Amino acid sequence: MQTEKTLPEIRKTIVLNAPIEKVWKAVSTSEGIASWWMPNTFEPIVGRDFILHAGQFGDSPCKVTEIDPMNRVGFDWGKDWHLTFELKTLEDGKTEFTLIHSGWDAEKVTEFGQPHSVVRGIMDGGWEKIVKETLPANIEA
Repeated sequence: MQTEKTLPEIRKTIVLNAPIEKVWKAVSTSEGIASWWMPNTFEPIVGRDFILHAGQFGDSPCKVTEIDPMNRVGFDWGKDWHLTFELKTLEDGKTEFTLIHSGWDAEKVTEFGQPHSVVRGIMDGGWEKIVKETLPANIEA
């Protein structure tokens, strides 16, 4: 149940001109995630801790919470956030990809002392570019 303090999740969906197996590899392997997002130590094992190497923001601790082959990858990111990558096969051999970034709270601040309400706006724009431009450029190439 959402409270008034809860900010809406970020949700980005795109149709990729690639088979689901190729998209799955891009969202469920360390090399795949690094190719369109950021370097990491991800392994597709539920309960496994890993690090996102977030450049100027340093390393972010994460934990894999869900691996549903060809369907979903979920992980906790930092102290408050949760990311989910959802895949769906479409009839024409294409794949629908949805990114869901949740865990936003108007009364919380990030590890860097920035209010969630500010960071959410920045991240929303960042995800827009990553999901709509960087991901397809790497997968459809």
